[in-house]
Amino acid sequence: MHYWVRASSSDFGGTLPQPRSGHTSVNIGKSKIVVFGGLVDKKFLSDITVYDIENKLWFQPECTGSGSDGQVGPSPRAFHIAIAIDCHMFIFGGRSDRKRLGDFWVLDTDIWQWSELTSFGDLPSARDFAAASVIGNRKIVMYGGWDGKKWLSDVYVLDTISLEWMELTVSGSLPPPRCGHTATMVEKRLLVYGGRGGGGPIMGDLWALKGLIEEENETPGWTQLKLPGQAPSPRCGHTITSGGHYLLLFGGHGTGGWLSRYDIYHNDSVVLDRLSAQWKRLATSSEPPPARAYHSMTCIGSRYLLFGGFDGKSTYGDLWWLVPEDDPIAKRMEAATQINVLENKDVAMAKDNLQSVVKESQTEVSALSELQKKLEISVSLSSPELQIIDELEDTEFVELASQLTGERVAGNGLISQTQAAQVLRDHWRNSTPRSIQLKELGPLLRDYQRLITHHYIAKIGSNLQSIESGFPGKEAHSLYHIKKASQLRMDDIPKLLAEYKQILSEGMK
Repeated sequence: MHYWVRASSSDFGGTLPQPRSGHTSVNIGKSKIVVFGGLVDKKFLSDITVYDIENKLWFQPECTGSGSDGQVGPSPRAFHIAIAIDCHMFIFGGRSDRKRLGDFWVLDTDIWQWSELTSFGDLPSARDFAAASVIGNRKIVMYGGWDGKKWLSDVYVLDTISLEWMELTVSGSLPPPRCGHTATMVEKRLLVYGGRGGGGPIMGDLWALKGLIEEENETPGWTQLKLPGQAPSPRCGHTITSGGHYLLLFGGHGTGGWLSRYDIYHNDSVVLDRLSAQWKRLATSSEPPPARAYHSMTCIGSRYLLFGGFDGKSTYGDLWWLVPEDDPIAKRMEAATQINVLENKDVAMAKDNLQSVVKESQTEVSALSELQKKLEISVSLSSPELQIIDELEDTEFVELASQLTGERVAGNGLISQTQAAQVLRDHWRNSTPRSIQLKELGPLLRDYQRLITHHYIAKIGSNLQSIESGFPGKEAHSLYHIKKASQLRMDDIPKLLAEYKQILSEGMK
């Protein structure tokens, strides 16, 4: 059993990579993960962001080394290939705007220096959406792609020591040309799955290429594999990541229907078991990430780290763990789930108790009225002056969460109410008065009021007599708890934000 767990701010330090799709992410040994390039809002990227596995820290190294254009590192691009060998990351091709690229670079991750490489031999044409894998610890094999005019089915092998390309002559039946597929070296064979083919159909076929290991003296040849089990649906833009004795496929872009061919984005996890040679659905006991394609997935021991991607409308910048059930991250989620269940029960009981108190107090000098006078605030849920709006009914709140995470926030499981609230609360916790935008004031004020009210309800349900002494900072909260967003002024921001942070620090959630 595995768990999907959205990474929290406590999992990482440093500067996280910005949202993107079409990027690459490679493991440099067991020490770090290097993210390069990608696309967001029609802007092509060329930045490097690194995850230091041991220190759980993201950072952006200061890279050196320029190419023929005098710029440091490769030009901005997406849908390129990236392969790691020892401490080096090799980059080839990709797209920048509408231009397909055919340049070849290497990054030395020990000294963070780029070098543009001049290779020779059978040079591959410029292309994007190709797929590649490493042979042993020296060669790179690349298959297919799109050159701007046609889908490709050629195979190239690069010797990273001599920098010589060789086009592999393959006899027999060939896979249909394609792009957006995956290519994964498994022992002596290159496995190619899926992709978009000539004319546009999206494919779900699996092929194996032999003859890549010189010592085997095999004649290069393709074989189509039809494995038993629950095979994934046809797709492109997916990832296949090697871990242990199986390959893990996640996500991708497909089509549905027979005539309409509408777009579908996937978030399923399918395993190709190398021992039994069959497809299996990965058993998970939590909600998966939102569907996406052109993301990245890297393996860190028994964990997988998902980053970025695109769902046809939004570009993601979220990070997700996929972990086995005995992993500390999974146990953390189980504990959080149990706490949420208990909290939900407590809140429900508190609301019931509050209703009982209100029914029993019909006189003007009721316990509730006395409480309001003592606290100098209005806390009645039925008061026309204060209408507490649920997080997912607060449109501006939801839109802000969507913008910050690159996700759609909705009530259909794409992102939970708790997650949506946490995104904004973490953002405001780390904000300064100058960084708060005008559009944030309304949602911030309403969430401030929500936190106070939820705390009040909990207190009512537990001990009515102790509210006065147990309500932290009641004098400070007496102003903004009853204000409306339209009444706020710019000079209210510092005090409101300070009080909001005080509420969070006091655990009033």
